[in-house]
Amino acid sequence: MKPVRKAVLPVAGLGTRVLPGTKSTPKELLNVVDRPILSYIVEEGRAAGIEHFVFITGRGKGAIEDYFDHQIELEMQLEAKGKLDILKQLRDELPRPGEMSFVRQMAPLGLGHAVWCARDIIGDEPFAVLLPDVIVDAPQSALSQLIEVYDKVGGGNIVGVEEVPETETHKYGVVAPSKVEGRLATMSGMVEKPAKGTAPSNWAIAGRYILQPEIFDLLASQEKGAGNEIQLTDSMAKLMQDQAFHAYVYEGDTHDCGDKIGLLKANVALALKRPDLGEAARKAITALL
Repeated sequence: MKPVRKAVLPVAGLGTRVLPGTKSTPKELLNVVDRPILSYIVEEGRAAGIEHFVFITGRGKGAIEDYFDHQIELEMQLEAKGKLDILKQLRDELPRPGEMSFVRQMAPLGLGHAVWCARDIIGDEPFAVLLPDVIVDAPQSALSQLIEVYDKVGGGNIVGVEEVPETETHKYGVVAPSKVEGRLATMSGMVEKPAKGTAPSNWAIAGRYILQPEIFDLLASQEKGAGNEIQLTDSMAKLMQDQAFHAYVYEGDTHDCGDKIGLLKANVALALKRPDLGEAARKAITALL
């Protein structure tokens, strides 16, 4: 059983749900409190032991690569003005040599196609997929929890899920659990955005996966599915015929930052938890209410 060392972050999406804010700014660089969404995602991956991040980018996403690079003039000014705490924060986010790769997705053909674009860098290793508009606020990073499950069950494929109201299941990919033991279940199938009243469970796929490299062969010939896109879940369902899949309800609060209200809630929730900002944020929010 090989360890999970690499993660794929599909960042080529257009962010249409949060327009016009994403017209010139990548969705993944929208701020939550005082950091871009993507900063939280990379932090989660590093906390889980990820050694190599593969960003699947597209046109207009060059700012993402720039964010994870030195800004010499800014750093010099911060150092000259003695703002060393801020300077340290900026430098702590910089990648180690070889820690990040950027691959261009030439057309928006879906999540499955985006993951397939990483095949040559991932090679024959298991890998994680982190959706870059989903922040999971948890004492132990969500991906760390999935890796612990991966080690416990002896490998295979792990899908992070969260419980959602049954009336909301049509908005998500939903897993069909068979043998359930607490937060962990063996999977017998999955459905992408099932029609109302037909979902096999209320366990919604929540943007965190550990997958085996055999998924790439299936994605190479995967036909378009829901939304006329190449869906990752369709190839996962095929792989399930040959490999074990487990679903795990991770502990933590999920924030869908690709949605306007979700982004707003993430800002409020994470600001309130900040030791340096929490009290001031609470007063400001209370005054508005």
